Amino acid sequence: MPFGSAHTGFTLVEIMIVLGIVAIGVLMTQAWLSTQLPKWRLNGAVRQLVSDLQAAKMKAVVDRNRQRIIFQDAHRYVLVDDDNNNGSPDPGEIVEYRDIQSAYQDVTVTATNNPSFLPRGTASNLASITVTNPAGTRIITVSITGRVKVKT
Repeated sequence: MPFGSAHTGFTLVEIMIVLGIVAIGVLMTQAWLSTQLPKWRLNGAVRQLVSDLQAAKMKAVVDRNRQRIIFQDAHRYVLVDDDNNNGSPDPGEIVEYRDIQSAYQDVTVTATNNPSFLPRGTASNLASITVTNPAGTRIITVSITGRVKVKT
């Protein structure tokens, strides 16, 4: 085509080639993303639980009061500022309800024990919290010294 010609644009073949390349890229991205999303949800749920456990530990130290985490079922748990140390939420005690599946749909949580943090930052009992989804399993441990650790 000579310079200055009034005919400009793309041919149908060129447009179809570009659309084919874009479609292949989208399909490859979708396949990769569908394998990564469960891993991201598992890691996010573990981060959420570790954050809540660490916050309860720090709150026990700051408030000089026992803090408990009570696991209710496979996806719900309660953070309790246990003023009277009876191990259950009572009127007047600060209670925060958490549902891990509100943000991480396919994640389930099981605990061997309900961790309780004392005013010195230590834990009154050992706990092992298992977080599971189709991508795998992660285990969070709470040691008697109050250390919260994630095992892979």
